[in-house]
Amino acid sequence: MIYLLDTNILLLYLRDKNRSAYLDQIYQPLQRPNIPLISVVSVGEIKSLALQNNWGDEKQQKLSQFLKQFIIADIKVETIINQYAVIDAFSQGKLKPHPLNDSARNMSKNDLWIAATASVLNATLLTTDKDFHHLHENFLKLAYIDITQMNL
Repeated sequence: MIYLLDTNILLLYLRDKNRSAYLDQIYQPLQRPNIPLISVVSVGEIKSLALQNNWGDEKQQKLSQFLKQFIIADIKVETIINQYAVIDAFSQGKLKPHPLNDSARNMSKNDLWIAATASVLNATLLTTDKDFHHLHENFLKLAYIDITQMNL
């Protein structure tokens, strides 16, 4: 299976050995034959968090090594750009052929890029973020992890 790991999943791997072990046990996103992908947007988000939280050289080095195990999907791709527009319009309830049938969803721009990338690459989006729920089965496959339900 192809997995696109959301930024919050990357942070979980970096910060919480128990929860990341649980993810490995259930989904095995980093194990063959599965293919783990991340968006270039997540790389930017996590590097920004590292700077904001004053990660030292050792922790920054660990982050760099960790990111090397992933294929990084770029967003400078016409199909992803077009899908971003479609998902944004759908989320706002303004996509004529596909009504939202719910109130508009204000997704962050970064989440829109991540969703568009998962959709175009036909990857299952692995996330702890509920903001993607309305896209499940309409635009992408979603594997939502409720960390509050992890008995660790």
